[in-house]
Amino acid sequence: MSMPAALARRRDYTGPALFSYGFRPFFLGGALWAALAVLLWLPQYFGEISLPSHFAPLDWHVHEMMFGYIAAVVAGFLLTAIPNWTGRLPVNGAPLAALALLWLAGRIAILGSAKIGALAAAVIDVSFLATLAAVALREIVAGRNWRNLRVLIVLGLLIAANVAFHIEVMTAGTATYAVRLAIGAVLGLIMLIGGRIVPSFTNNWLARNNPGRMPQPFSHFDAVALALAALALAAWVAAPDHVATATLMLLAAVAHAVRLARWAGDRTLADRLVLVLHVAYAFVPVGFVLNALSVLWPAIPASAGIHAWTAGAVGLMTLAVMTRATLGHTGRRLEAGTVTQAIYAFALVGALARLAAPFVAPVLMLHAAALFWVLAFGTFAVAYGRFLLRPRVA
Repeated sequence: MSMPAALARRRDYTGPALFSYGFRPFFLGGALWAALAVLLWLPQYFGEISLPSHFAPLDWHVHEMMFGYIAAVVAGFLLTAIPNWTGRLPVNGAPLAALALLWLAGRIAILGSAKIGALAAAVIDVSFLATLAAVALREIVAGRNWRNLRVLIVLGLLIAANVAFHIEVMTAGTATYAVRLAIGAVLGLIMLIGGRIVPSFTNNWLARNNPGRMPQPFSHFDAVALALAALALAAWVAAPDHVATATLMLLAAVAHAVRLARWAGDRTLADRLVLVLHVAYAFVPVGFVLNALSVLWPAIPASAGIHAWTAGAVGLMTLAVMTRATLGHTGRRLEAGTVTQAIYAFALVGALARLAAPFVAPVLMLHAAALFWVLAFGTFAVAYGRFLLRPRVA
């Protein structure tokens, strides 16, 4: 399709605003599910409720964080970024609504998998990410945007992790390797995409508001840092308790701490929209360190490093991307008002509480972590939902 025809189709779209662009249904759905799934998780953890799922409570929690909330945010990001990468028309209207319904069907299927059967639930659930990958591949190939095929490789790992997750649960009763593969794939997306947007947005803001030292452009150092992280994560998936894995984790931690320092985040304190990206990425090396220490010093539980990545890096980075993209693509000013800063603060406090839970007042800290997580994503859904449901402003 030619660009004029594509622009005409975009201009002529008259359906619900929610389905006019990929970020709208998936950021809203992902935020609502992030909050609701945690509200359902803590009572399960303490044995107060049970769900009609064939997953054990912990497996359900992990799966719905990885393949429910995070998968939705990834979908929203990709469906919004790919038109910018390729110059092609964004997926909207009925195809986008169908994709969103497929994601929702997966959540319902997993929630009621004890009723409909494990295999049926698995097929419905996996079909969402598989369809998303097919759509993204079609757009990238049609746009001859070969550089971004690497993002689809990481997405492929996430799909493989989802398939493996279902196989492990159906054969062994619980998932182990698939959990680590899923976390590794999501972390890979953060390091790959974050490595683009964090220095880019930082550079744009500094050039306008605080000229001086700028973020270092992508170089061989970044390639080495990504390679070290990939090796460390691969070793962690295969042998999480091995000393060699801990060594690779420490090397990756140093590399990514230096990588972050090269992006001049200390010069962005005045703009919370930019600063939060750096704070989120900081949890990447923190997670590597804590995972290494859990091997070398057993007093540190493995859950500390995992939650540095998931509650910290993933939670904060997804909210940072969701708020920024929503503001920009709905015609609002790119600034973090009081509510947006509260969202970031809730997520940060929740992540820190979750890291503290194994060491200090575990029950209290778990409840605090859940409360602030729900506040962060619930506030986003309420405050930003009105932007996502309404047409772009002039």
